Amino acid sequence: MTDGRVPDLLADTIDENHRSLRQRLREAEAKHPSHDRPRDRYPLIDTFLATASRHNAAFATVIVPEVRVVVPDGHLRAKEFIHQSKALEIALGQLKAKLYGEAHAIHRSWDDVFGEVRRQAESTWRAERALVAELRYADRPERRNELLGCFDRAERRAPTRPHPYVPHQGLRGSLARHLTRYVDRFWDLAEGRMVPEPVRPHDRGHDGLLAQYLLADPHFSDEE
Repeated sequence: MTDGRVPDLLADTIDENHRSLRQRLREAEAKHPSHDRPRDRYPLIDTFLATASRHNAAFATVIVPEVRVVVPDGHLRAKEFIHQSKALEIALGQLKAKLYGEAHAIHRSWDDVFGEVRRQAESTWRAERALVAELRYADRPERRNELLGCFDRAERRAPTRPHPYVPHQGLRGSLARHLTRYVDRFWDLAEGRMVPEPVRPHDRGHDGLLAQYLLADPHFSDEE
């Protein structure tokens, strides 16, 4: 028997995304290239950058506009979140620049770059969880789960690289995401960069073994 409550799939999905992103970040930070294999950490960092960028963009696309309407002081809370979200994107951009040896990041240490990513990511994810918790619909509790479908579609269509200096909200933000998504897709194809499917609660293992190998993202069960 159940108590009649609607399962909170939106909160579960956001939490699962955060767990997955933390794991990807830990793995990317822990992987040190060797003299014989100097590019070993590329796939791990690239995968983290892609998944973090998509999640960040999807939250701004779907959840933040809802916050403006539903949450008390929603306009202020949304503005504060977008400011924090851009700070994360700047940190992700620095990680990408460091990985590919861009001049403005080459003199920063890996510890410094990863430390800033961790700080901004945790601040952003705490803010996400707080905003999701405040999206309450007394007359339509199922609305939270309807948002999940929108979030899922937005994440699959989101840019795969950080773009902190383009518009993030409104019509200009929608147009910017549309354009950057196609630019990112072009470079993903040109560079042979594979981007994993978004993680959802209880669905790890959906990637085939070949995809897991190519993405440097194994998630075998105990039986395997």
